[in-house]
Amino acid sequence: MNIAWQPDAPIAAPLPAAARVFLFLQGLPGPFFARLGAALAAAGATVLRVNFNGGDVRDWPGGIAFRGPARHWPAALAALIEDRGITDIVLFGDSRPMHIAARRLGAARGLAVHVFEEGYLRPDFVTLEAGGVNGHSPLPRDLARIRAAAALLPDVPDFAPIPGNFPRRARESASYYAACLALKPLFRHAASHRPVGPLREGLGWLQRFAGRAGEAKRTAAGMARVEGRRYFVLPLQLDSDSQLRIHSPFAGMAAAIGVVVASFAATAPAGTLLLVKQHPLDPALTDWRRLTAAKAAAAGIADRVVFIEGGEIGAIVAGAAGVVTVNSTTGTLALAAGVPVKVLGTAVYDVAGLTAAVPLDGFWATPGTVDATAYAALRRLLVHRSLVHGGFHSEAGLARLVAGARDRLLGIVTGDAS
Repeated sequence: MNIAWQPDAPIAAPLPAAARVFLFLQGLPGPFFARLGAALAAAGATVLRVNFNGGDVRDWPGGIAFRGPARHWPAALAALIEDRGITDIVLFGDSRPMHIAARRLGAARGLAVHVFEEGYLRPDFVTLEAGGVNGHSPLPRDLARIRAAAALLPDVPDFAPIPGNFPRRARESASYYAACLALKPLFRHAASHRPVGPLREGLGWLQRFAGRAGEAKRTAAGMARVEGRRYFVLPLQLDSDSQLRIHSPFAGMAAAIGVVVASFAATAPAGTLLLVKQHPLDPALTDWRRLTAAKAAAAGIADRVVFIEGGEIGAIVAGAAGVVTVNSTTGTLALAAGVPVKVLGTAVYDVAGLTAAVPLDGFWATPGTVDATAYAALRRLLVHRSLVHGGFHSEAGLARLVAGARDRLLGIVTGDAS
């Protein structure tokens, strides 16, 4: 369901905190949901959590355990809503099977459904939307309405950068999935929303860590090949990413690579290069370098396709003639740098007058230009309506995120869009 946001529509005053009953479902591995729940409870709200596996128990001990098969979840949730007087549902990722059912039931019951996701703008932000994200986002997709909505909002303040911490993210994920395995006998019906199991993914990460030196050398060599040349960037997304699988015509990243390489081979001007960049959080379960090289060779352009595993994406995009993406947040990074973007899936920033309207085959020769004022309007709307300043994996980022998310959920206006 995609209900367009009306900038001039009256907004109902939120219920006081004491009248709110928040039901948390699954979150990102780590303490964010538990800390946000504690902050809401401290403000006077009632807070509950459903745990679907051992990892959920690790992150939120004492939650309500759901141990039944997935087909029993809608009825169990309906009973919980009725028995506990739920007013709000909070979840991370709108396309997990249990969350799809919760969104549907919440909409049917007139509940507020709050969806967190990785930020549309990165780094430094986390997405928080009503009802759904990206293809399910309630934000307008018409540039005139975006401009009108943005004109009613204050300027975007200067935000302090949020530090990242990949080792912490890895530790929290490892602990979560270890708890899933350890408590599997208590949650024998639990099924992950991810396409592969944690052991296989962990092995992939170990192999990738072991090959970091080789990745760095190959990346440096790849960047040397495109230096001084006209090149386009295809940023790969995680094959498990629901934004790819749910909000695009592709079943996986391999299919998207095939389409882009074939188009590039058929229509890109001679001398132009295609730079394919692996996602920094990809566990390398698929050899994307080999797959990309095979598709390039089959298309007869092995010498015009460059693959890199690493590199600073901001600098890479800034030097490009254009970016082709399914719906990666690299698209907003490119637009901010004034680099044209062609979107192949559904993205909240894919707006006529902002992203390229030409077909993919025409994009290589005529990518067009970026309307900086249009992007500024979209960014202002995103920051004030759909984003919270902060991060999941550092103490400073978590503190900022918890405070901002608490205020957003309770309808408290802070004046700094956080």
